[in-house]
Amino acid sequence: GGRGPGETKIETDRRRIRDKMAKLRREIAEMKVSRDTKRQERKRFNIPSVAIAGYTNAGKSSLLNALTGAGVLVENALFATLDPTVRKCETAEGRVYTLSDTVGFVRHLPHQLVDAFKSTLEEVSGADLIVHVVDGSHSDPFEQIRAVRQVISEIGGGDIPEIIAINKVDIASPDVVMEILRREPNSYAFSVRSGFGVDGLVHAIEKSLPHPSVEITTVIPYKRGDLVSAIHEHGEILSEEHLAEGTAIHAYVDGGLAKAIEIATSKQE
Repeated sequence: GGRGPGETKIETDRRRIRDKMAKLRREIAEMKVSRDTKRQERKRFNIPSVAIAGYTNAGKSSLLNALTGAGVLVENALFATLDPTVRKCETAEGRVYTLSDTVGFVRHLPHQLVDAFKSTLEEVSGADLIVHVVDGSHSDPFEQIRAVRQVISEIGGGDIPEIIAINKVDIASPDVVMEILRREPNSYAFSVRSGFGVDGLVHAIEKSLPHPSVEITTVIPYKRGDLVSAIHEHGEILSEEHLAEGTAIHAYVDGGLAKAIEIATSKQE
């Protein structure tokens, strides 16, 4: 409602905008708490995280939908994705990782906006891998790549491994796509709309996930099927065989899981 007869329309509009901004800031702050909790959980279980980043309207949400069936709002608008959607994925071998969609980046993002969207961008800075989606049909994709990388480095994600995913190749100029592929060694061309190249991109993502570092060769008793499941979800299995006394596994796992397996198998002896 208005404040009084003396308030002009501009003042009313300004006040409404200020109120709306305050409300959005509160909502972002609330989202941050819940996201931080979830992120800590994922870190605790050493679940690799992949963040989809890119210029606004490059096709990030569409890619997330194609990869996970997440049903994220897809619209041609700046910041259509405010709360990053985090989805659980599995590699062909059954290893679990998370995939998150983030807010669309723009060039010369004002610093107060960087602050406001910091929490949504933290999914990028805390990721193990960034899938940087580029609109191959844009008039200057290289400028967009530069702009996105600048924001990523501003939020502390400059050293994170990156895959350049060139979207919309079904409508892009083949010469431009070839030029991006030539300039960017770790780049893949695909089209969410036609499905072209999506499998290749998925394969590249899976191959780029961080590898657990502890090698184990052990026999896990059948009653500890939970540990075998955990190795499937979080480790990389080199061989697996069912013996009379349990499951013989040769795999790479992280330190925490290796410790749990060591405790469980030493109790058997």
